[in-house]
Amino acid sequence: MTTLTRAVNNTPAIRTFGIDLLNDFYSFLDVSPKTLSTYQRAMRQVFGYFKEHGINQPTHQDVVNFKKALEAKGRKPATISLYLAACRRFFTWTEQAGIFPNVAKGIKAPRQERGHKRDFFGASQLKGIMSDMSRDTLQGKRDYAVFALMATCGLRTIEIARANIEDIRNLGGEMILYVQGKGRRDRTEFVKLPERLLQAINEYLNARGKAPDNAPLFAGIGNRNHNGRMTTRTISRIAKNAMRHAGYDNRRLTAHSLRHSAVTLSLLGGMNLADVQAFARHSNISTTQIYSHAVDRIRSMCEDIIANAIF
Repeated sequence: MTTLTRAVNNTPAIRTFGIDLLNDFYSFLDVSPKTLSTYQRAMRQVFGYFKEHGINQPTHQDVVNFKKALEAKGRKPATISLYLAACRRFFTWTEQAGIFPNVAKGIKAPRQERGHKRDFFGASQLKGIMSDMSRDTLQGKRDYAVFALMATCGLRTIEIARANIEDIRNLGGEMILYVQGKGRRDRTEFVKLPERLLQAINEYLNARGKAPDNAPLFAGIGNRNHNGRMTTRTISRIAKNAMRHAGYDNRRLTAHSLRHSAVTLSLLGGMNLADVQAFARHSNISTTQIYSHAVDRIRSMCEDIIANAIF
């Protein structure tokens, strides 16, 4: 257990660097339960490092050393960035509360390579995977509709899991699905449901039978979770199994590859960055530009010109 001390107006303020202080910090945060869980996981790493090294009054250098220790363990830059972000937020709070100075100020996260670590599919590949999926059973109809929705609209697994039947609506003559995106608390964004996709969803819903409007759009089938809300893990498994069945089996192809595919195919189809940003629900257009760079590179004819010249 670590003790933080700091003189405030010549009066020492002493707080035990333990569960009580952490709970005060967590109460201060106005975040979703999932984000709170991420902070808790990160702060366990920070506190664990200080405890392991007998650090009672952390300094700026101690936090730098924590970062170096993570790098030495081979932690990914994204993971280190997450832990440091939580650490900076914590010490910002301790300083504002007059408990301890912000010793994490100015410590930069490691550089993360721009781009994506997941492969994506071309249109013909997606068509092949979907045509290979059986739709003879209720589960087959469900899995096909889930895969088609992710591939067509670029939905994340969490967005699929959160979707309810009542989220499908008619807006200006277009059938749409309202989505509760990552980090969002409300369903304020939507995706359009083209006719063939809507047919696949309705085929599953009709086979499933009557359900209340606030029921999950896609429900569990097994005895343990019959008609219950599916987990993101189950949805990921649906996508992965479909890929494997069609002969695409490597770790770089995941459920999120379907989102990458949808965004990339939009750009390859000639849509502009602003339209694709809105389609993908990217808060920052720089995220969309990462895809654009990849598309520009795919369209480049450099290798083809050289090959034609030398072979």
